Amino acid sequence: MKNRLSVATVAELMNVSEQFIRIGLQKGIFPFGYAVKMSTQWTYYISPQKFTEHTGITVS
Repeated sequence: MKNRLSVATVAELMNVSEQFIRIGLQKGIFPFGYAVKMSTQWTYYISPQKFTEHTGITVS
């Protein structure tokens, strides 16, 4: 298992848009990751372990 998941992977696993995931992380709604604004660009970190614990979706 990698140490982080991409926004695209999580969106596909949850069957939602990437923008849905980005905004959820930016607003602190999802407990499985973080969004940090670096100057004008956002950077995202999504924990595979926390994602699986929260959603029940297994990541390989």
